[in-house]
Amino acid sequence: MFGFICALSVEVEGIVKLMENTEKTTVAKITYHKGEIYGKEVVCCECGIGKVNAAMSTQIMIDLYHPDVIINSGIAGSLSGDIRIGDIVVSDDCVQHDMDGTEMGDPLGQVQFNDELRTYFPADKATADRLFEACKTIDGINVFRGRIASGDVFISSRDRRQKVADHFGAIACEMEGAAVGTVCYRNGVPFAILRSISDDWNNNELMDFMKFRALAAERSIRVIAEFICLS
Repeated sequence: MFGFICALSVEVEGIVKLMENTEKTTVAKITYHKGEIYGKEVVCCECGIGKVNAAMSTQIMIDLYHPDVIINSGIAGSLSGDIRIGDIVVSDDCVQHDMDGTEMGDPLGQVQFNDELRTYFPADKATADRLFEACKTIDGINVFRGRIASGDVFISSRDRRQKVADHFGAIACEMEGAAVGTVCYRNGVPFAILRSISDDWNNNELMDFMKFRALAAERSIRVIAEFICLS
């Protein structure tokens, strides 16, 4: 089973429209849509914005549906002048850029678990490879691979974006992916992040985000459909 976790309703609605034999379950006020796309079992949900919402939604999905892989899909801001609005970014790994224990001597981004310390959470390579190949089958889409940085802050300032890019070597920033990745990592569930750029190095104000997010979400949904078809 494929699990898809999205931050915005426009993303979930596009996936649900592709489904057959659908059913809904609501837990903790999060609605999970289960069905089939191209004969393959799929479940998706709108988690809401931010890392806590994403983490909660991910753990519930794992406990209820036991997906074979989870993909966090949606939109992101570019951290590179080469990556523009409408381009796609697929994760190699992810980091929580706002996890800050530096006052205690920890590296920025490091997460302290009860049994280990970890800063970067690797995406499942096979899943990321398939997502990358799915992107390449769609005309007019440029696709990039790299590190995605997540935090509970909408970053519109170019200076702040530059700091995240320089410190972590990330190529895109958003608000959920690394939380999904962290929960998947601790549960032993393969994951990957698929993000379409809604605001780039030049268009990074809130009005631009609102204007371009529909285009970005549409492209993510097209890639998801192709990914499922090819899997």
